[in-house]
This record gives sequence, C-alpha cells and structure tokens, in this order.
Amino acid sequence: MGIAPILEVRNLSKRYVSLLAVDAVNFAIARGDVLGYLGPNGSGKSTTVKMLTGLLEPTGGEILFHGRPVRDDLIAYKQAIGYVPEEAQLYSFLTGWEYLELIATLRNIPSRAFESKAKAMLEAFTIYPYRDATIASYSKGMRQRIALIGATMHNPDLLILDEPFTGLDVSSGIVLRQVIEQLAQAGKAIFFASPAIEVVERICNQLVLLRKGRQIASGSMSETLAQLGYKRLEDAFVQMADQTDTAQTARDIVAAIEAA
Repeated sequence: MGIAPILEVRNLSKRYVSLLAVDAVNFAIARGDVLGYLGPNGSGKSTTVKMLTGLLEPTGGEILFHGRPVRDDLIAYKQAIGYVPEEAQLYSFLTGWEYLELIATLRNIPSRAFESKAKAMLEAFTIYPYRDATIASYSKGMRQRIALIGATMHNPDLLILDEPFTGLDVSSGIVLRQVIEQLAQAGKAIFFASPAIEVVERICNQLVLLRKGRQIASGSMSETLAQLGYKRLEDAFVQMADQTDTAQTARDIVAAIEAA
C-alpha cells in the first residue's frame, strides 16, 4: 500500500465564461514529496494555486487534504497550510516583527514559541536587524523573506509555494532551496509552482506539466520525460511553450536589434 497523500487533486477544473483555464488536473502529494507544477505563462499555474489556497472556487473537481474535501471546512484548511505567493501582499504600515506577531496570533502560536521561532528565522534570513522597521521600507526580497517566515512558523504539513524565489538574492535563494529540501526530508508535502526549469529539476521529485490548462504529463522526472519522449526537461518545456527553435528565435531577435 502506498503512502496516503497529504494533498490530492481530482479532476480539478476552472472555467471563466468561455475560457477553460484549468482542465481536469489530477495529482497527489505525499509526505516527503516536492511536486513541481510547471508550464509556460497562461498554462493555468496561477489559477490552480488560487484554487488550492481557497482564494478561488473550482468549477469542477475536488481538493482533498488528509483525505477530506477542503470545502467541508475551508477555514480550518487555510489555517493548516502554509502559502507563499509570488508577490507578497503584506501590511506595509506594520514592522516586520509586528506582522509576524499578527500571523502568530492568527495561527494560535504561543507567545514564547513565537518569539523563539521569529528571532531564529529572522536571523537566518539576515533581516533580524530590520525587524522594527516598517515593511514599507523593505526591499522586495526582504518582503518575500518575511512572507516565507509567516507561512512556515506554524510548522504546516503542506506548503504551497508560488514562485517563492522571486526577489530573493542569490544567498537567500540557496538557503530557501536547502530549506525546501530539508522540509521534504522531514516529511512535509510541498507544491512548487514555477517557470524556473533549473530549480524544478534540482528540488522536485514529482512533476506536473501543463499546457493551455491541460495536464500533458505527470509523475517522477524520468516518467514525465518518458511520456513526452524527451531526455531533458528544457526540451519538454520548449515544446509546451510552442517554441520549436529557440536558437533561431534568439538569432531573429538579435538581428532585429542590430538592424540599421
């Protein structure tokens, strides 16, 4: 018997009037899995993330968390998961510490545990000295780091990451990648939506490839590539993006730039 998934998606779909943005997607994430959700712009990644986080109601299909439909208690589900959006929407008038304190209150994290966790994580992400500055004064990378801390302080079983490396410097990006790998080793389930092929290849053990809202392949890295008949993920992605000759496309662009 296989490991019971923490998150399971069955025939998940979303339609906007005449546009079918997500068409009957299926996948499951068990403990220790990092599932890469990969596709070109317009493939349905963002719409899927919004449905998984309860921000958007599906048109069809079902989302199960620990075997139970999330619609049965959507508030409890939202409280249980960790979510890092591509663009961190934070309360800019609060300081970094105040924001995390607010999140801790909403998550029912005891004050002593919060102080210990927040201090350790702020120091690890090198922003502890700025904890009393307002978020309005933070760089994009600092905001992203605060969002990451807020999403993980309550030690969630499931992390939903929507392009979490956006705005991070090289050092913080390396730290985050290692954090994701170690959380997976500790038994967390991680959904990772990204267009960054090299990052997906490095940290994901499961893949779902999308094209125009449809799931065109899924499974382990080798299984997914075998389904598409490719040896490299980059080649598969080029096919999904309808770019049959990227080198020629690049030459055309350079020629246009250099034209008299």
